[in-house]
Amino acid sequence: MDKVLSLNIRLVNKLLKDNALTSTHLTSKCLERINNTKKYNAFITVTSDLAKKHADESTERYKENKSLSEIDGITIAIKDNFCTEAIRTSCASKMLEKFIPTYNATIYERLKNAGAVLVGKTNLDQFAMGSGTVDSIYGPTKNIWGDEKDCYITGGSSGGSAIAVATGSCFAGIGSDTGGSTRNPASYCGLVGLKPTYGLVSRLGLIPLVNSMDVPGILTRNVDDCVSILNEVAGHDPKDSTSLRNPYKKIRLPPGDKMTIKNLKIGIPREYHCEGLSDEVLETWNEIACCLENAGAIIKDVSLPNTEYSIVCYSILNQCEVASNMARYDGVEFGFRADENTSTEKLYAKTRSLGFNEVVRNRILTGNYFLLTRNYEKYFNQALKVRRLISEDFDHVWESVQILLTPTTLSTAPKYNDFIGKTNRDQCAVQDYCTQPANMAGIPAVSIPIKLSKNNLPISLQLMGRNLSEPMLLAVAKFIEHIVQFSHNTKYIKI
Repeated sequence: MDKVLSLNIRLVNKLLKDNALTSTHLTSKCLERINNTKKYNAFITVTSDLAKKHADESTERYKENKSLSEIDGITIAIKDNFCTEAIRTSCASKMLEKFIPTYNATIYERLKNAGAVLVGKTNLDQFAMGSGTVDSIYGPTKNIWGDEKDCYITGGSSGGSAIAVATGSCFAGIGSDTGGSTRNPASYCGLVGLKPTYGLVSRLGLIPLVNSMDVPGILTRNVDDCVSILNEVAGHDPKDSTSLRNPYKKIRLPPGDKMTIKNLKIGIPREYHCEGLSDEVLETWNEIACCLENAGAIIKDVSLPNTEYSIVCYSILNQCEVASNMARYDGVEFGFRADENTSTEKLYAKTRSLGFNEVVRNRILTGNYFLLTRNYEKYFNQALKVRRLISEDFDHVWESVQILLTPTTLSTAPKYNDFIGKTNRDQCAVQDYCTQPANMAGIPAVSIPIKLSKNNLPISLQLMGRNLSEPMLLAVAKFIEHIVQFSHNTKYIKI
């Protein structure tokens, strides 16, 4: 039965349809796996009773041949910054430690309506502000990869969802991605991590960090599972004003050995050969580029000249939107309220001082500084102009290539002790260098695990494409997946 937890969604769906397995038993094994892997701290809330209820309902549907979808009865986990009705949604912060939403985020509503079974809400950096999943009020999430004597970070901010999938506790995890928060942990944890085109998947119910860049992300162990989840959650949402109106056509990918990339034009951006890029990641990048060329692809050197300004630009825009979004947490309407009755101003100040961690407070203060009347043009408006240039770089590059191949992260997962020794700002500047520009432009990007490093840590690469190119992007990802045959089994068996 434990081997079932390492299968892909389509195979499990076949077992369910053939009545060789029930969702009730599958969910029971996933909950058992969650209990046996607590040391990795993937979950904030485990929804055991709800999971069992929904699993039993799925079991009955299969008995009556009334399954709802390919993911009916399949276990999922959702990052704890997506609203879930009657289930705590904390953003890993004291500010929302006791917040119980009254509605479901659209992405969860669609998954639930398709029959998916929610096993829990996962850990993250507070309010998704980070790239390590190390500063949650519930403690850091730990990576399953690497030497046992060392503790490595999972990446972030969707590290909890990544580890939930990596441990076999569920088949798919939902994260959010503002500057790489789904692809970064996917890279460090040996998973497929998809950031869809901005607006393809509804943001309704995702507690905002940066409204203009936030997108729900998908974490799975293989490309086919990612497609199965995307097919259920993508499409227009009339309740989300940023949702794209284009009709969504479900993606169907052929087997990896039946695919071809002959004459596909793939760009290698020279700016991604950057300071801090490790030798092992560079070697892996070159190896895959050669493999794709040998398979018939046309590899081209391309330029994205404004990439070097992306992190600085992102930092300004991020902090400005954070200052705006965090203004709602005042201790009056909802969330944590400090014990302060002398004045409204002191209530606000004490509530935010105690409710937010240092990272959140610093971003709020910095954002308010950038938005001061005397600074607005110099910082915020200037950053918007640079963002436009970054986006135009991608528009120009699509004139000569169809897809881009880059590293996802500059190195394998850092050790926990090395990571926490630096500031959040410095870490994000390093960890998000390759992932963040895609959020600036709103384009889709996917991280794929390639191989293990000398220290038994996953090395991953990233593919980026023009808006709404998910079918091609995921097809190429599956082609690479078939070539490299990355195996989760070595680590999976040890758990």
